[in-house]
Formats: sequence, structure tokens, C-alpha cells
Amino acid sequence: MNYDTISLTEATNMQNELRKKVSLTTENVNITTIAGGDISHNKDTDIVYAGIVVLSYPQMVPLSYSLVIAKTTFPYIPGYLGFREVPALLKAWEQLPQKPDLMILDGQGVTHPRRMGIASHFGVLTDHPSIGCAKNMLHGDYKPLGLEKFNNSAIISQGEHMGFALRTKDGVKPVYISPGHKVSVNDSLELMRACVLKHRIPEPTRHAHEKVNLFRVGKLKEGYHVIDVQTELF
Repeated sequence: MNYDTISLTEATNMQNELRKKVSLTTENVNITTIAGGDISHNKDTDIVYAGIVVLSYPQMVPLSYSLVIAKTTFPYIPGYLGFREVPALLKAWEQLPQKPDLMILDGQGVTHPRRMGIASHFGVLTDHPSIGCAKNMLHGDYKPLGLEKFNNSAIISQGEHMGFALRTKDGVKPVYISPGHKVSVNDSLELMRACVLKHRIPEPTRHAHEKVNLFRVGKLKEGYHVIDVQTELF
């Protein structure tokens, strides 16, 4: 899959078509594995480094990871992240011999002007449960939340409850949770709460971010890798 030749108008139309397929009903309540996906890139190049890390759930023990190098010329445009990053993430996904029960993407789910953030985009194309966990707000509003860990506030978008701002550490900026596909709004919050340990960023996307950055600087190799949980340090 490659989106490099499509126009912004075509991309918008595609988002509006894909949104019709989004389900906000949780289909799998027996989650035993969860994965985080992320992208890294060198500034001013068309090369992207994509990675997916699979962890046990709810233990949050990393089990395996998939890394690929891809190219894209689709520009970084807020609201269209899926067109830049999803093709590379799909290649990393295809390398996984066994798919995780749930995929977490570093970005928006349905908290998006057209309900089609990167987590929804990826979830619909793979027909797989997904959640968006973004570091910044893109769309919607929420009331102030308390400063303590796990305080949360509903994100309202176009009059609908679409996600949550979630405080993952005392006094730090929240992350922004929303379902991507085949997960309900409320379940997206509960599932992500279980992914929060010591850091602001929940474990699935935190590990994915670390892996793709090590990959980008040459410290990890492309391909699928099983993690020796007895020896690898995190």
C-alpha cells in the first residue's frame, strides 16, 4: 500500500469512506497480548522506521517486536497522519507471525474531525481492535482533570463522548485516549489504564518508541525478533 500519489481531497474522501466501517463495540474482552506501534524518521528524508512491540497483558512484559524500513513522500499534515505512517506499520504488522489481541497506535483514534485518526485508519484496514494514545490533542474538548495519577476527563467531540484525557503520572500532562476500531470508548480507557506503569507514556507505545529510535540509529536490525525476557533490560 502506498499513498504517495493521492491528493489531499482524495485522502479526505477516503477517510470519510473508512469511517463508515469503524465499530465502537468491544469485540474481544479476553486480552492476553497487546502491541504498540510507532514510527521514527530522519528529518528531511523520505525514509521511515516502523516498529511494533508485542507485550503480555496485563503484565506488560515485552515478548517480541517487528521492525521495517519504508519510504513515503506523503507530507506530515495534522489530521492525515495515517496516510504517512500506516503503510509502513502494515509492513511491520505483516511480519508478526501471531497477531496481538489489541493494537495501540501513537496518535488519535476517533477523536479526529472525520473520526479517522491513525488508530482508526489502521484498525479498519486490518479489521483488528485498536486504540489511539496521543501525546497531544487534535480534536474535541475536555474539562480540567485532577493532578493525581489516573484522573481522567471525557473528551467531547461534535457533541459526542469520543475519548478521555488521562493523567498517567502525578502532575504531568495527560495523554489522550480514544478507540480506533472494535473497542468501546469506556473500554479504551480501562484497557489503557492497565498499560500505565512508571512513565507518562503507556508501556505499549513507550516500548515501540524506544525500539524504532534504536532501529533508526542502527542499534537494532530490521525483521521480526523474539525477546528473551530473562536477559533483556528495559
